Amino acid sequence: MKILIIRFSSFGDVLQTLSVAGRLHASFPASEIHWVTRTEFLPLIEHHPHVHKVWTLEPAGGWPALRSLGRELKAQRFTHVYDAHNNLRSRLLCWQLNGFLRWRVVLGRARFLRRSIFRWRRFLLFRLRWNLFSQPFSGQGALLAPLARWAVPVTAPPVPQLFLAQESGHRMRSRLGPERFVALAPSAAFALKRWPLEHWQELIRACPQTHFVLLGGPQDSFLQQLVSVAPERVRNLAGQLSLIESADVVALSMALVSNDTGLMHVAEQLGKPCLALMGPAPFGFPSRPRTEIFEVKLHCRPCSKHGQGPCVNPELQKCLRDIPPPLVARALKRLIDAEMAAPLSHP
Repeated sequence: MKILIIRFSSFGDVLQTLSVAGRLHASFPASEIHWVTRTEFLPLIEHHPHVHKVWTLEPAGGWPALRSLGRELKAQRFTHVYDAHNNLRSRLLCWQLNGFLRWRVVLGRARFLRRSIFRWRRFLLFRLRWNLFSQPFSGQGALLAPLARWAVPVTAPPVPQLFLAQESGHRMRSRLGPERFVALAPSAAFALKRWPLEHWQELIRACPQTHFVLLGGPQDSFLQQLVSVAPERVRNLAGQLSLIESADVVALSMALVSNDTGLMHVAEQLGKPCLALMGPAPFGFPSRPRTEIFEVKLHCRPCSKHGQGPCVNPELQKCLRDIPPPLVARALKRLIDAEMAAPLSHP
């Protein structure tokens, strides 16, 4: 078997799709697994021991770049293809692979799989408030589910499924020093997905013996307000790290406390303890037992596909405001106690 996985983006979705490679290898250990992704996500995949080759696409190249990539892939003569993205770009790429995918499906040979994006269920959910999705909805589970047609188990494979370069981890350890710490991800793509700033401040105050490292993007200047709570034990790296360097920080941490972001899936695929603060979006829920989910059951949840809003509750952002910091702090202290009893490890 020579298998092609197509998943171009995004950060969190690529991370969750790593489990597909792990499951395929476990079922077909003699197979050769290839992957197509966008160039910026190559570092997330290239060290996976079960992915033989990663093909990259530069989005700015447009149709000519996609057509050129299609010609290269066609020459590889893949026996099985899994379109784990299901967008226009992935469909065009599959179409370039000679159309052989279509007749194999018609003959029932199931050599081609495509992940469903549940358009009808999404319409019912966001237009009519009729939720037919499993609860909680696991994005990783939805990515694994199509593999059942290849008689592959659809449970998440053992961790780790994210493999980081050792040299990069050693450089980050040198940069951070020997102090053990908890990583915090207080940002998110949309403001409505962020646990309130004052809750993060209260969490830091409730753990006076704990050092924290803040992760985020260059636009997250608000994180400096968390540093001011305890500057001697809170370090802000927002905007200073690449995605893979942020993953190194999570790997070195005792635990991660995160909004509904891609870094939560980093912790999951590394097998790190994680406290996940889930708000208005329905599709990013974690899947691993070492992740503890905090959420508030409300009739208005979920309110939008990605948490972009608008908030429809009379009390703005009630779904996250009602997650109490003392509850999160108690859970974090339990994780810290367990991790402090363990020897310091390296990614």
